[in-house]
Amino acid sequence: QKYFTTTDQRNKKSFEGAIDIFTHKDNRRRGTVEFIYGALRNMEHFGVHKDLASYKKLMNVFPKGKYIPENRLQADFFHYPKQQNCAVKVLVTMEKNKVIPDEEMGDMILNIFGKYGNPFKKYCRMMYWLPKFKNISPWLLPETLPHEAVELAKFALLQITSVDPLTKLSTYNAEDLEQATDKTWIVSAQSPDQKELLAELEDKTPVYVEGAFRVWLDNQQVNYFILRGPPRPAPPPITQTEDDIKDIRLWMDGVKSKKDKLDRHPTVHEQEDGTILAIAATGTSSRESLLSWIRFLERENPVLSNLAVLFTLQSPLGPVIPVRESSELRR
Repeated sequence: QKYFTTTDQRNKKSFEGAIDIFTHKDNRRRGTVEFIYGALRNMEHFGVHKDLASYKKLMNVFPKGKYIPENRLQADFFHYPKQQNCAVKVLVTMEKNKVIPDEEMGDMILNIFGKYGNPFKKYCRMMYWLPKFKNISPWLLPETLPHEAVELAKFALLQITSVDPLTKLSTYNAEDLEQATDKTWIVSAQSPDQKELLAELEDKTPVYVEGAFRVWLDNQQVNYFILRGPPRPAPPPITQTEDDIKDIRLWMDGVKSKKDKLDRHPTVHEQEDGTILAIAATGTSSRESLLSWIRFLERENPVLSNLAVLFTLQSPLGPVIPVRESSELRR
């Protein structure tokens, strides 16, 4: 631990410098396991927890050839278990931080522990599974997330509203409102279908601002709020399917169908417990900032001024942490 606490600058160069000091200090590499565990605990502080080259340099601390079993009996009885567990811990940390090893890392493990050791087995599993899981998520994020809280909120709302591709994302500044008391940013998302559902509500209909709810972007969280309206009545059951040939309409001759109107399918925003009319994230997650959000929504949805907007800011997830503060805690 002392190799990583004596330096004032915490970056990749100082991290690799501490490794060089340890490797050149003792040719027999005494205390290798303890040093590697200490390095793993400090990788995030130095900002190298997602850097493959730093993991290679850390794995290179192990002496070569010493831990390779000489016969099958040694391999079966877990040759040098303390050192093998330490190497597996390095690979597990890589997997946790979504760092995929390469062939050079595999050659290093072979030269240190041989092909019968647990580290090489772990390496083979990672090389098989991690490339398959790398791009499996439909909401891919950049390797380095932005530090600005407003940009994180945009990523979060785009991920949530991906069910409706026509959703429009808008960014507001509460300072543009004269009556605003909380000067912060607001990111709002609303689709044309949601605007139509909102316009169909009758006067004095209660709508609720609910939250905060939580969405995770890698290792950072964003709190968001929803504007929920009353649930719409369920549509009548469909009486005719596309495969039904009893009522064939000759559209080229202008023959009208026997049905008076078409069946209406509910939109994705209409749920059993209510209708999602809009979604937003603010910099402070306060009641004043949400009130400013409602005032911005009234500009595009005039009917909102005739509705009863109720605030139920009781988060089911516990205390609300603003996006700005949660992003600062992760730095």
